[in-house]
Amino acid sequence: MPLHRNGPLTVVAVAALLAGTACGSRLPESDFEARAPTSRGAPATPQGPPLRVGVIASATSPVGGSAFTGPRDGAEAYFARLNDRGGVGGRPVEVHTCDDGGSGVGNNECVHKLLDEKKVVALVATAVLDYAGAARVSGAGVPDIGGQPVGPAYDTYPHLYGIYGSLAPRAGEPGWDGKLYGGTEVYRYFKREHGARTAAVVSYNQAASAAYARLVERGLRAEGYDVVTEQVDFALPNFRAVAADLKDRDADLVLDALDTHGNARLCEAMDDVGADVTAKVTNVQNWSSAVADDYKDAPRCRNALWATGSSRNHEDTDHPAVRAFRDATKDAKAHSQWQLEGWAAAMWFTDAARSCAQSGGEVTRTCVDRYLARGAPYDADGLLLPVTYERRAKPPPTRRTCLSVARWKDSEGWVTQGDMGRTCFDVPQLSYQP
Repeated sequence: MPLHRNGPLTVVAVAALLAGTACGSRLPESDFEARAPTSRGAPATPQGPPLRVGVIASATSPVGGSAFTGPRDGAEAYFARLNDRGGVGGRPVEVHTCDDGGSGVGNNECVHKLLDEKKVVALVATAVLDYAGAARVSGAGVPDIGGQPVGPAYDTYPHLYGIYGSLAPRAGEPGWDGKLYGGTEVYRYFKREHGARTAAVVSYNQAASAAYARLVERGLRAEGYDVVTEQVDFALPNFRAVAADLKDRDADLVLDALDTHGNARLCEAMDDVGADVTAKVTNVQNWSSAVADDYKDAPRCRNALWATGSSRNHEDTDHPAVRAFRDATKDAKAHSQWQLEGWAAAMWFTDAARSCAQSGGEVTRTCVDRYLARGAPYDADGLLLPVTYERRAKPPPTRRTCLSVARWKDSEGWVTQGDMGRTCFDVPQLSYQP
């Protein structure tokens, strides 16, 4: 997934590029079998020293204090619950967090601190603006489990396992010959399931935003859409003019390469001019309960918000794994999809550590990495679309990919739209430069 380093403008890449470019790593699965939650019981007797893991988050990044903290919070909640139930074979998990400040220098400092000083066995739920230390993590053979692929690191280096998987060779170069690939399943979904035919793509007049908008436009055209392109000035955006044009052009869908603030202002303008659409499509980073506040001045547009991703809706409390997550985070001020994915990343590490302990071996970096690299899809008790890591010599021209879809309703919050294990499409894989 592309990463652009443009100070505050990087939020465009973070918020927009998570919309679908990692989709080509997902596998279909017709059904999920969730294992029963571990009985609470009394904590097991400690069987050894704590297992140390590291969590790097750009908690004080230029794009805002809460932009990258969801995965960290979800992972910490999982490990707290795990330790309350006895840890891994009686060994508690000791979590060491590090805020890299959203800079490459800070990221390298965090990597040094966690790998060399704290001697962590793994990194978990990484969510950073600039993963400058990725090569060092890989070179040390430290598994990075369930990180958010904001940049191309998880499609570049071995021992790094992003939350959405990868088929790339990961031999030190992004993707295949420097190109990454993503599918068009999001656009196919709205075309087939909701009859969408005209899509608008809104971007800033800024390189990162415009580049992503071109990628979205290309995917939409591949799916046969009539595409309307709109661009606003980053410093002085005229969202009302854009909204008026969307209304005149009868756009069914609105997709964007904007930050959350820009999205909210665009929605307000759409409400002001009476521009109604089938869906205002957002992404996993904005799939949170904060929607009610972020879009408080745009009730019509707010209720046209749809989100797509690779994980089960965090409001699907009928599912036992989601219910466990929500029970453990019941005191959180808000809930988000990134929190749930951080929880799933922590579960992934735990399952790897348990496999080491159950085989009679030590929980080491090498043993944990062996579990992750074994080639078996991982679904975190049904929280994730099955994640796989392979090393294919060539990118697949097409893939059958699945997606999780939800829409916002004021009366209900995020409402799941169909079974994510059955919402699957055979779609082309389009290349792009990270």
